[in-house]
Amino acid sequence: MNAAFGLDHPLIAVHDINALRGRLISIGFNMTPIGKHPWGTSTSLAMFQGCLLEIMGIYDETLIDEVPAGNFHFGRHVYEHLQNREGVALTALHSTDSVADAAFAEKAGLAVSGHLEFGRDVTLPDGTAGRTKTTLALLPDEMHTRLSFFLCQQHRPEFIYVPTWLEHRNSVCGYAGASVLTREEDMDALIAKFTGLYGAPRACDGGTVFNTANGELRLLSRTAIEARNGPLPRAVLIGDAPGIVTLDLAYSDEEKLEACLRSSGLGYRRHGTEFRLSDPSAFGNTFLNFVPR
Repeated sequence: MNAAFGLDHPLIAVHDINALRGRLISIGFNMTPIGKHPWGTSTSLAMFQGCLLEIMGIYDETLIDEVPAGNFHFGRHVYEHLQNREGVALTALHSTDSVADAAFAEKAGLAVSGHLEFGRDVTLPDGTAGRTKTTLALLPDEMHTRLSFFLCQQHRPEFIYVPTWLEHRNSVCGYAGASVLTREEDMDALIAKFTGLYGAPRACDGGTVFNTANGELRLLSRTAIEARNGPLPRAVLIGDAPGIVTLDLAYSDEEKLEACLRSSGLGYRRHGTEFRLSDPSAFGNTFLNFVPR
């Protein structure tokens, strides 16, 4: 199970959520219907045990300043990110006690702007009706806005992690890691930020790695990312600010995964037991890599 501050769900913001949802379904993800938040964002999820993949768009610009958390406006943050480019706009970290975890994050040097609570009505496959309850603790980073985080506590996990909803044709079952495109001048500040949450990192080729409770968080140079995934699209380099640009997703059945990738018609490359989608612009300027569980 995921524990405090483990990767929960990097949030990929896009202009056309329907198109991205369709592409994710085509490569084997079981995506939820598109829902709406009260702060103007639309959302669709692929759920795993203890974490999820979330894509997000804007359905109503007039609502983006609704439901603030202190001086942080979730909808406006996503909206302003999309005025610049598509991509990971915010990242959720797992929490089972958002108040205690927010206090720990504050002691570690992160800013806590406030908390949000919301829920949605759900009907389980057996017909049981219920309502989710989620608390977010917002951790905005004014210096590196693409590396703003929030803690996500699911108070009713039985209405989130439903076995049928966790099944994906491609056998993907969660995260193995995420990589942050990091400029040399930002490396020391980001190492200090994440050391407060995760303890001392270890060195790797082209950067630094932190172990979270649910996968690795890597701070990597452009050279290191391109050595693995190929050239970064021009859109990813707009502003040259650090942000998550690759997600490593864990799979359990190689044949099922490759069958889904092949039938989708989308380009991918295979490197041993690792599969890498070729066109990040088709997935919100995010490289998706699939690695064995």
